[in-house]
Amino acid sequence: MRIFDRPGFPNPARIRIVLAEKALESQVEFVSVDLIAAEHQQPAFLEKNPSGVLPVLQLDDGTYIAESTAITEYLDNLDGHPTLTGTTPKQKALIHMMQRRAEAELLDPVGIYFHHATPGLGPDLQAFKSPEWAGRQDWGNRQRDKALRGMAYFNTVLRSQPFVAGDAFSMADITVFAGLMFADAAGIAVPEDCSTLVAWRAKVAELPSVKNRSGQMFVPEDLRRLGF
Repeated sequence: MRIFDRPGFPNPARIRIVLAEKALESQVEFVSVDLIAAEHQQPAFLEKNPSGVLPVLQLDDGTYIAESTAITEYLDNLDGHPTLTGTTPKQKALIHMMQRRAEAELLDPVGIYFHHATPGLGPDLQAFKSPEWAGRQDWGNRQRDKALRGMAYFNTVLRSQPFVAGDAFSMADITVFAGLMFADAAGIAVPEDCSTLVAWRAKVAELPSVKNRSGQMFVPEDLRRLGF
C-alpha cells in the first residue's frame, strides 16, 4: 500500500496514528506531497483525488481511497478486528457521530481560519482559496470562535467519559487530537477553563501510537519555506 501525505499536517497525522494502532506502518510506502507548492492541486494529484486533499491511500490493486474517515475504516477492518471504528452497532454509531462532530465543530473551523484569516501556507495556495473567503477576517474569526466552542463542547463530553465516543480510544479521539494540533499551529489556544480537555490531550499524547507520530505542525523544510 501507498499513502500520499505530508508529515506534520493534521489529516496525515490522523492516518499515521491509525497505522501505528494497527501495526501497519511497515506495510506502507509513504509518498510526500508538497502542499506548500500546491502539488495537491495539480492534475497529476487530482487524478488520484479530485477533492485535492491529503491523505490518499493507494491499494496494491491500484484503487485510491481518499477521506481520512474512509481510510481509517479500511485500515481498521483489514484484520477483521476493528479497534478504532467500533464492533457493535451502538459503538459504530456513537463513534461516527462523534467523529463527524470532531470534524465539523473543531478540525474544519480551525482549517478555515488558518487558510482564510491568516497567511496560511503561503502565496502558491492563494489561487486555490475560495474568492468569497479570501481576506475575510470576519469570516475567519467566526470560524475561530466556532472552534473554541467545539473545544468547550468536547471538554464537557470528556467530563463524563474517558474518551470522546465512550470508554475506548477511537478515531473520534484521533480527530479531536489532530484538531488541537492544528489549533496550536493556527494560534488558537485551548481556553483556560477546558482543563478536562487539556488533561485528556496529555493522556492521549502519551499513547504509543500517538507519541512521536503526531508531531508538531509542519516539517522543518516547510517552516523555512514559509519564512519561519
